[in-house]
Amino acid sequence: MEIVHVYTKLRSEFGRECLFSDRPAELLVDVPPDPSLALQFIQKTHRDQAVQACRDMSEHQVNTERFESDSCGINHVEGGWPKDVNPQEMEQTIRFRKKVEKDESYINSILQLGSAMEHCIRQNNAVDIYQEYFEDEEEVEESQEPPSAKTINVFRDPNELKRTVTGLSWHPDGGRKLAAAYSCLEFQKTSRETSLDSYIWDVENPNRPEMTLKPASPLVCLDYNPKDSHTLVGGCYNGQIAYWDTRRGSQPVEVSSVEHSHRDPVYKIIWLQSKTGTDAFSASTDGQVLWWDVRRLSEPTECLVLDPSREGHLDRALGGVSLEFESTMPTKFMVGTEQGVVMSCNRKAKTPAEKIVCTYDGHHGPVYALQRNPFFPKNFLTVGDWTARIWSEDIKESSIMWTRYQMSYLTDACWSPVRPAVFFTVKMDGVLDIWDILFKQNDPTLSLKVCDEALYSLRLQDNGRLVACGSQQGGATLLEICSGLSTLQKNEKSLLAAMFERETKREKILEARQRELRLKERSRSEQSREEDTGRDDGDDPPDQLISRAETDFYSVVETETRRRRDREEQKKIKPAGQFDFVLL
Repeated sequence: MEIVHVYTKLRSEFGRECLFSDRPAELLVDVPPDPSLALQFIQKTHRDQAVQACRDMSEHQVNTERFESDSCGINHVEGGWPKDVNPQEMEQTIRFRKKVEKDESYINSILQLGSAMEHCIRQNNAVDIYQEYFEDEEEVEESQEPPSAKTINVFRDPNELKRTVTGLSWHPDGGRKLAAAYSCLEFQKTSRETSLDSYIWDVENPNRPEMTLKPASPLVCLDYNPKDSHTLVGGCYNGQIAYWDTRRGSQPVEVSSVEHSHRDPVYKIIWLQSKTGTDAFSASTDGQVLWWDVRRLSEPTECLVLDPSREGHLDRALGGVSLEFESTMPTKFMVGTEQGVVMSCNRKAKTPAEKIVCTYDGHHGPVYALQRNPFFPKNFLTVGDWTARIWSEDIKESSIMWTRYQMSYLTDACWSPVRPAVFFTVKMDGVLDIWDILFKQNDPTLSLKVCDEALYSLRLQDNGRLVACGSQQGGATLLEICSGLSTLQKNEKSLLAAMFERETKREKILEARQRELRLKERSRSEQSREEDTGRDDGDDPPDQLISRAETDFYSVVETETRRRRDREEQKKIKPAGQFDFVLL
């Protein structure tokens, strides 16, 4: 069935029919102007009004809820024993086993579980899950990616008054935690409301610190014990040494007495290689290096005064700001001073004068960083003023390699623990520089702007992949380095060894040449002094000496005048096209 809608309308309601035709234009109305009406017009006052042609918008801010994570641990112990049986006591466990094995239900249970156990064992033996299928094939070298680094986390000082991160230390077991020391090193700039706390951070949780360390004075430096991951030792601003065991809370277990501590801030403290694992030594700008046993911090076990004259005078000692100790050289250590001098010392020397073996002078300011190369311990890195320098123990006069002078002051540096040719530096302009001296020596391989404030501390994780940088405003930035800068390259050790040997030989040749020139200059000065002495011994009166000087002067003038006159005459006689050749 079809549905149809019909609409009806009268013809009269359609309106008049339009008839269009072409015709010329004609004037219908013409109104001429009337001058009398112009007198009645009132001129309107001018008014400026701005009009915005775009749509009005309103700005809103939304702060999303911060995700907070919590770290929980589970301790798995051997279970299944009754409460009255101690699984640590072997006699109790053997007695309980014999008792259970005599039970009939035990035998039935073993028979039922034996078939299921056998099936699982056969499954495991059927496939070798540890088989390497392509072990015979040669490794294909990966394509060289450009050097890069990315920020993983930023750990900020939770206090309102921000303090400088003056020291960093990685947890020795896998580097899951990072300990940071916070203090204000600007003289008399600390207010009473400034917090004294330092913190231990979990690298996965930047929201709040995992643990708070509460010293009596702000910590300037701290170091994890490589033999016991639960213990730390720190150097305070007032010169005291504090020792923590994280299992016993935030308060220090031991603190050194003020009378037997340093008199200035402790700028560096390092654990020593010892059988007990409780020995450490510290350096301060009071000119002393002190050795400690953390089990008894009432007084230091040993003391060395950094007097360059080797007489042990504390008023002439150089202030220590950096330390270096290599476990493969248990008797040797090095101290960087605030006068720009590096002192090489021997702890086992018989007399105090023999403990300072030699000095290296090469910086215009304090030596803020000092570290031996982990692969070539005879070569060490220093940072002071605007340069980083690499030294050899055999060359005392000068470093064997150095960077060009930077625009900003360098504050810290360290070697890569996995790549012998790579080291890291931080500067006052907030830039982290990564140097690969096999690739290029004049400029860093990678420069990264970490933050807008100055960087003061730097520490690398043991795997060489993560680097932590501490800033002036209390931020510890965690960065991940690309694999190219954190993986040992082919033939890198041999190439770097050859480079160090070549530069050492070059410096030895230059040093010998400089010594030879100094000897010649000394002999020449002694000879001229003898001649002057011989002249002075003569009995010539002053009148004769004056006349002799006048005669010598006029003879020199006459010789020079005659030489110029002869040259002018030769120019007049010389034919055209002739040139003089002068051999220099």
